[in-house]
Amino acid sequence: MLDTKDFSFFESQNNFDFKGFLIKTLSYWRWFLVSLIITFFIAYQVNIRKEKVYGIDTTIVIKEENSPLFTSTTSLVFNWGGISDQVQNIATTFRSRAHNERVVDSLQFYIDYLREGEYYMHDVYGEVPFVLNIDKERGQLMNSLIKIRFVSADTYEIEIPFEEESVTLYHYDNHFTSKTSVEPGIFKKRYKIGEKVQLPFLNLTLDLTLNPGFYANNEYMIRFNDFDNTVKKHRSLKAEIDTKAGSIMVLSQTGSNKARLVDYLNTTVETLIKAQLDRKNEFARNTIEFIDKQLQEMDAERQASEQEIQSFSRNKNMFEIESGGGKFAEQLTQYDAERDMINRKINYLNSLSAYLKSSVDFSKLPAPSVAGIDDPNIIKGVSTLIEKSTERAAMSYTVKNDKMFRDIDSEIESVKKVLINNISAAKSAIDYEQRTINNKIASLETEVDKLPTEQREFLKIKRKYDLYNMIIETFMDKRNQAEIVAAANLSDVHFIDRAKDTGGHLVGPNTATNYVMAAFLGFLIPLLVVFGIFFMENAILNTEDVTKLTKIPLIGVIGVKHNDTNLSVIEKPKSALAESFRAIRSSLQFLYKKQNQAGSKTLMLTSSISGEGKTFCSINIATVFALSEKRTVIVGVDLRKPKIFDDFHIRNDLGVVNYLIGQKTLDEVVQKTHIPYLDVITSGPIPPNPSELIIGESMTDFIAELKTRYDYIILDTPPVGLVSDAVELAQYADVTLYIMRQNYTKKDMVTLLNNRHKRGELNNVSIVLNGYENKAKYGYAYGYGYGYGYSYVNYSDGYHEEEKPQGFMKRLFKGMRSRTNK
Repeated sequence: MLDTKDFSFFESQNNFDFKGFLIKTLSYWRWFLVSLIITFFIAYQVNIRKEKVYGIDTTIVIKEENSPLFTSTTSLVFNWGGISDQVQNIATTFRSRAHNERVVDSLQFYIDYLREGEYYMHDVYGEVPFVLNIDKERGQLMNSLIKIRFVSADTYEIEIPFEEESVTLYHYDNHFTSKTSVEPGIFKKRYKIGEKVQLPFLNLTLDLTLNPGFYANNEYMIRFNDFDNTVKKHRSLKAEIDTKAGSIMVLSQTGSNKARLVDYLNTTVETLIKAQLDRKNEFARNTIEFIDKQLQEMDAERQASEQEIQSFSRNKNMFEIESGGGKFAEQLTQYDAERDMINRKINYLNSLSAYLKSSVDFSKLPAPSVAGIDDPNIIKGVSTLIEKSTERAAMSYTVKNDKMFRDIDSEIESVKKVLINNISAAKSAIDYEQRTINNKIASLETEVDKLPTEQREFLKIKRKYDLYNMIIETFMDKRNQAEIVAAANLSDVHFIDRAKDTGGHLVGPNTATNYVMAAFLGFLIPLLVVFGIFFMENAILNTEDVTKLTKIPLIGVIGVKHNDTNLSVIEKPKSALAESFRAIRSSLQFLYKKQNQAGSKTLMLTSSISGEGKTFCSINIATVFALSEKRTVIVGVDLRKPKIFDDFHIRNDLGVVNYLIGQKTLDEVVQKTHIPYLDVITSGPIPPNPSELIIGESMTDFIAELKTRYDYIILDTPPVGLVSDAVELAQYADVTLYIMRQNYTKKDMVTLLNNRHKRGELNNVSIVLNGYENKAKYGYAYGYGYGYGYSYVNYSDGYHEEEKPQGFMKRLFKGMRSRTNK
């Protein structure tokens, strides 16, 4: 049962210290806090109501790229790509409706991805965890917000408010609108991710992106816009030609979503590059396709001839047969090859003439040179027809202006007429060549007829086989040249700098004034956070807090040190700080005298948590004993995180651990300091079992041996609130000093001390209040801790076997507590 004193004790613990709170607030935070709130409130209210506008640009260069293979030594002497457009034409193309229609269609920018904000809808393109795959052949609800809510990881809900009985649908395959009937009210339906949505007013599939992140319970809005209006908006793209370098062009666009701007600018350039390459390579593809068909036919004929030779050769003297017709074979083969080339030219011209008169699509014409035609007029005419026909085919998907089709059809018709006249002229010349080669072959065949029957038959078969071989080799050579030239084609447009979001790019609205003011006071935000932490932590602020919370006597108050090291008594022996340690020395001597303690005396220093100044107090209390010419030793029994060696500029290679494991003697672990009568025994290497070493018999021997050599033994121990080492060491201490620190030690930590004292785990305990100032300034830290699962883990770094990296706020706090006592 608890008596009245116990209840009053707990009541005193829970009472809020309004005096300390008011001192801290009125002294340091009043005007800063008010200024911070007002400044950011005004900046926030003004700026959140204005949608940000960003500007992104990309830089390209336009230069004519002709393949180096288009020379007189190349059998494919035609130029498949023609001449590059002029820079001004490229700029016009970027702003043209046809080009922007292709870009908008490829990116599906007629779909808005939105998220509802407090003041306006935010464009969240590039941030949504899903992508829509729409059925372009079926209608989509137009100009209405469609809510997408993810109810689970694999399920989403579509919600659409219908106010009227009919809605407008847009069909993106042929760009027309239609109407459909709906029931007024709120439509809701759930679908699985990846499931096909088939509704009279919505037809799509929703799939997740590669890295959707956390999206459950998130809500988004989508909207299908009119295609033409979307294209019109993006035709506002600016194409500026560099005045100093005429081939350099900068494309720029503004909008509220940087990811959308980046994608559009890069895609508009890539679309133009692809269109140019497609036009340049169309001739090559047609040629390769034509050659492949011819090779297939020729190979079949060659195989048939080869089988015929094998059949003829059975049971015959082939050496005698081959030698008989050998003198005619080579010459006939040459004449046959020339005749075949002439026939291919005639067939190509006849086919081309008939095709021009009967067809309207000329994009599939093969190169004239594949048939051996090298007339530049015919080559240029076919190349122009392919280019114009490919351009017309591309326009058919986007252009709706009949006048543009009439113009390009007129150009194609003019090229056709000129090309047909050139074909007639070329055929006249080729007919003469055909008659000449036929006469040569007929003359030579007359001589062949005089040969024996078997030699004539073999020569006839061999002529066909050699001819097919020669034709195949010629076609293969042409095909290789076509592939090389196609691979060498380059677009006339090249990126210099691709569009990229590198941060910033804000062009409006002009909120700089508000944000400059907010940024000027922004440094106060961390201080506000620190104030909130202090407010919640309820730390000890003065000696009255200590006396209210515990019956354990307070024997000393230590102020704030202002030097860089912990050797405050030596560096400033006449300071108030040094006098406070001398006062503690007097109090300790009184305690020892009261206990009738003779001979060597042991003093243990501990605390609740790390950072309260144990090591600082240990060093300076030991120093004041040494200055009174008492043999004094500081023993670092904090085996988990050694510290005392830094201030004395000594090493921690050997220490208490080496003695306890029987590795070294006492003389070997004792280290002298520059302070007379003061020695130091560091903790040594960090052991895997510190608690077991402390409770071993070797620790008893260690303390006993120290008492034979020193008048005062100062034990610098770990915090009793985090590990049990200090409790185990309490049996060796004549007096225990419990270090608390102003504005750092929490009031509820004193309960830990009271409980241990009540159970007899800590005897002869006195309290020292460290880091005391009249005004309880918050902002000191030690960078020293334990982390053994105690509730105040923020103060417990350092005793882990593996320390975790400190977070931003913790590093910030540590920097602000630079004037602390250690």
